[in-house]
Formats: sequence, C-alpha cells, structure tokens
Amino acid sequence: MMRRLLPILVCLFLVAQVLCAQTPKTAEDYNNRGLERQAKGDIDGAIDDYTHAVALKAKASTIATAYNNRANARMGKNDFAGAVDDYTKAIELQPADEENYYNRGVALQAKGDYDAAIADFSKAIEMDPRLALAYNNRANARRAKGDIDGAIVDYTKAIESRRGFADAHYNRGLAFQEKGDSDSAIRDYSSAIEIAPKFGEAYFSRGEAKQSKQDLNGAIADYTTALQLTENTRDIFYARATARQANKDNEGALADYSKALELDPNLPEAYAGRAVIETLEGKTAAAAQDFQKAFAIDPNLRAKYKQFIDGHPPAKSRPN
Repeated sequence: MMRRLLPILVCLFLVAQVLCAQTPKTAEDYNNRGLERQAKGDIDGAIDDYTHAVALKAKASTIATAYNNRANARMGKNDFAGAVDDYTKAIELQPADEENYYNRGVALQAKGDYDAAIADFSKAIEMDPRLALAYNNRANARRAKGDIDGAIVDYTKAIESRRGFADAHYNRGLAFQEKGDSDSAIRDYSSAIEIAPKFGEAYFSRGEAKQSKQDLNGAIADYTTALQLTENTRDIFYARATARQANKDNEGALADYSKALELDPNLPEAYAGRAVIETLEGKTAAAAQDFQKAFAIDPNLRAKYKQFIDGHPPAKSRPN
C-alpha cells in the first residue's frame, strides 16, 4: 500500500514546490507578475499585483516603478484619474525621472486637462531636451487648445529630436492643414508615408489635402490606398465618394456613398450626397427617400440643400 502512495506524495510535494515558486513574496515579485499578467491582457490581475507591490516595504525606486506600472494599466482601462494619481505618487518617489512627468502628462491630456498636461510635458523637456515624444504630445495639447502655431513649433522640435518620427510629421501635417496650408500639409504627410509606407491615416489625410486643392485624381488614389490599410473606413468611403462625385464619376460615387451607409446607417451627408446624384439621374423616388433620411438625422441639412431641391422638383405624372 505504501508503495502505491509514494508516487502520489512525491507529486503533491512537487506541485507544492511549484506553487510556492509562483507565489510572489516581495514587491519585485508582485511587480514582475503584474507585468506578465498585463502582457497577457489580464489588466485587473495586473492592477491587483501592483497594488500588493506598493503595499510592501521596498526601495523607493521599486515602489515608484510599481505605481508607474499600475498607472499604465489603469490607462488601459481608461481610468485616467486613477492613472494621474499613481503617476503623481511615482513622481513623489522619483522626482528626477522625466518619464514620470511625461506619463502623467499623457494621462492629463487624456482627461482633457491640457494646461496641466503642457506643464508636465514642459517639465519632462526641461529634464531631457531631446525627449521627442514630449514635444510631440505637448504639440498635440497645444493644438487641442487652438494654439496651432505653437503646436507646429513643437512638432518641428520633435522631428529634429528624433529622425524618422512619422507621427510627428503626420501631426504637423494636420496642423498645417488646419491653418489652410495644404502644400505644407501634403509635404509632411508624404514624409510620414516615406518613413512608414503602411501609414493609412497619412494617405487619408493627404487625400483630403489634395482634394482641397482640386487634385481629385490624386485624392481618389490616396483614399483608395487608405482603404487598403485602415480599419476605420466609413469616413474614407464617404470622402472618396465626394471626390468621385466632383470628378463626374457618379457611378463610383454612388457605390462609395452606399458603402459608407452600409458601415454607418446614420451618416446624413452620405444620404444627401447620394440623393443629389439620384436626382440628377432621374431617380426621384429614391432621391426623395434619401433626402428624407438625411433631414431626419440632421434637420440642419435641409437649408443646405433647399436651393438644389427647389431647382429640381419631382417630375409630374402625365394624365392618361
């Protein structure tokens, strides 16, 4: 009987050893397991481990790292206020670490507190003048506040600080486009695409800039490439529809408006755009239905299309 029990006892002993080895004991252990859980997508489990870590006695740098990691995990759950609190605790423990200021700036920016975010990005830049990400994000915050010129200055510094920074080129392109400088915007979008050839958003934005310059063929080509590279395609189909319509390709425009509506049935401008083409092609019943849908979603569109509708009344039926 004892000979049969021996292997079982040995197995139980080995399992106990493995479990002991996997059970964290120190702040470092909890922090490391939290990182493993976070990498696997177990955000709640990671937060729980980081919480255990900060409750234990350890070096200030270890606890600061755990607070920073918990903040990162909370960012993943859109708990921006909780993340700001944790980054602040990390700063209190490690005030000489510029990354803590940068990270808190990102969380503050996500909260919409742009002034505080700019202050944190500025502090990070003061500590490390070559921190390209801080320039880029400070520029984003400034652009959100309407300071387009200040944003362009910061995007330029980000580009100078990190060679091949595609996002900074793209973002500066957006800023130029907001200023109405389509040529500069196109140059920056092209630089972003040269650095990152699969940058779908850059193709889309370059298409919009080209369309604003009436380069319809160039815009359509960029929209088409963007559709192949981007998941959020509703806006791209709609934009390509407007470009095709302006380029007298009504068939292609109708197809794109319909595809945009298939992806989002509550897109009023797409109904109205499709209705205009249907009206011109004599499909008055379909046009009336699409205009009705557009105005039901956005009543303000009625005034925009009133002149067109008045100029194209439905054909009267003839008596037999």
